[in-house]
Amino acid sequence: MSKLISIDPGKFKCGLVLAEISERKVYKAIILKSEFLEDYVRNLNKVEDISKIIVGNGTTSKEVMKKLNFFKGEIITFEEKNTSFRAKARYFELFPISGLKFLLPREVFILNKNLDALSALIILEDYCKIKFTFNQNIDFKTWLK
Repeated sequence: MSKLISIDPGKFKCGLVLAEISERKVYKAIILKSEFLEDYVRNLNKVEDISKIIVGNGTTSKEVMKKLNFFKGEIITFEEKNTSFRAKARYFELFPISGLKFLLPREVFILNKNLDALSALIILEDYCKIKFTFNQNIDFKTWLK
C-alpha cells in the first residue's frame, strides 16, 4: 500500500497529512514548524511507502519543493486557493457539534485551532477527487516546537 503526503506550506508552519488512497484513510495529520519539515518527511519516508508528495502552490511552495529534493518519488504542486477558509467547514464535518454545544456559535470551537493540517487534507482531497476519513488510531497533533 503506497501512501501520499500532502503539505500546506507556510512561512512559519506547515500542515501535513499522510494518507493511503485505496483505503481513503488519513494516518497522520500534523502541524509543524517549517524548519522541521524536511527532517520530518525524510524520517517518515524511511518508515512508510510514500509514492507521491502533493504541495499546495501558495506561500513558500518553491522553498518547500527545494527542501524535498531528496525525495525520489513524484512531487506535485497543486492549487490551494481557499483551503484555509474551507478547512473551517471541513473541521465540523470531521468533528460534528453535538448536544447543547449547538447553542453556541460554531466559531467558538475553532478560535484557537490551527487548521493547517485540514488545509493539507483539502489539498489532497481536491487532488485525488475523493474524501478521506481518519484512521481510528490517527496521529492528529499540533507540533510547533
